[in-house]
Amino acid sequence: MALDEMAILRLIRSRRVGAITYHRLVAEHGSARAALEALPGVARAAGVENYAVCPVELAEHEMAQGRIAGARMLCHGAAEYPALLAGLSDAPPVLWLRGDAGLLARPMVAMVGARNASSLGLRMAKRLALTLGEGGQVVVSGLARGIDAEAHLAALETGTVAVMAGGVDVVYPEENARLAAAIAERGCLLSEQPIGLQPQARHFPQRNRVVAGLSRGVVVVEAAARSGSLITAREALDMGREVMAVPGHPFDARAAGCNMLIRDGATLVRGAADVLEVLGVKQVRRVEEERDARPPLPGPVPAARPLAQMAALHGQILSRLGPSPMAEDQLIRDLALPAAQVAPELVALELEGAIVRQAGGLLARAV
Repeated sequence: MALDEMAILRLIRSRRVGAITYHRLVAEHGSARAALEALPGVARAAGVENYAVCPVELAEHEMAQGRIAGARMLCHGAAEYPALLAGLSDAPPVLWLRGDAGLLARPMVAMVGARNASSLGLRMAKRLALTLGEGGQVVVSGLARGIDAEAHLAALETGTVAVMAGGVDVVYPEENARLAAAIAERGCLLSEQPIGLQPQARHFPQRNRVVAGLSRGVVVVEAAARSGSLITAREALDMGREVMAVPGHPFDARAAGCNMLIRDGATLVRGAADVLEVLGVKQVRRVEEERDARPPLPGPVPAARPLAQMAALHGQILSRLGPSPMAEDQLIRDLALPAAQVAPELVALELEGAIVRQAGGLLARAV
């Protein structure tokens, strides 16, 4: 039986109808069309007078905007709707997608973490995403800067799904526009929000719920004690999904959330093999030695505004260092800048006491 997409869209876009209410109404009345017809009476019985359902014109406009954006609508109950997500009591009645819907039928694992990720955290996310992809998993994340973006980028070749907080045609943050375009071409962009919706604070927990709902497990790479990544982990626990975390140095605030999760029973992750074992995947194919996919930034720092440029570079260096030591040459590669440009600033930061140099060419952020 074909789904009545217009009735489904009008019902979920009607005032005071969320996902849970939608599913209750459909269960009580047998279909979205019947629920839509009964809704004004349901509202009156609840004390809401002059209730009007979503007009046909508004639903038609959203569908037209979806076509213009190159998106398609996927309704709950459709064959292509992701099976794990469909089983939730608050499964989104409507998903908009751009890209390869076939990825939604494959096994998925979520990877989330800090926006201001350290260099070690970014490297771990990249390695995990590469190897999980080689192990047959589609990597799901939220298209945020930091860990999310690194995971999507590393999994482009093997399959990645980006769940968006706003409309599927609205990229946030804007700096990820090129990445979003690449995912639309080679992966899948997904959102339950209307086309053209600019994301607001309340939409991000909803996005996190979909990230967790799509996946058999959630891996947290870096997370502060209070972060959206921990919200995703809690959602995953409530859904009965596996929760895994990469441990970090006790002095690094960006690892506090992961360490708390492990203390409370999350699986400790040393590499992709740990994740695949938890998910019950027997075979793990080796990934070739990772290569930095980012092109080097052009030329030396311009002479104009040297203090501003120096401060910006200091910020980049400190954001990538944590209490755990890392090799100086690896830091320079991660920054994608000439060694001659970085080395003097490392000396300056060392003299300021902001970083500590250790034996073997290792650097750490002072604590």
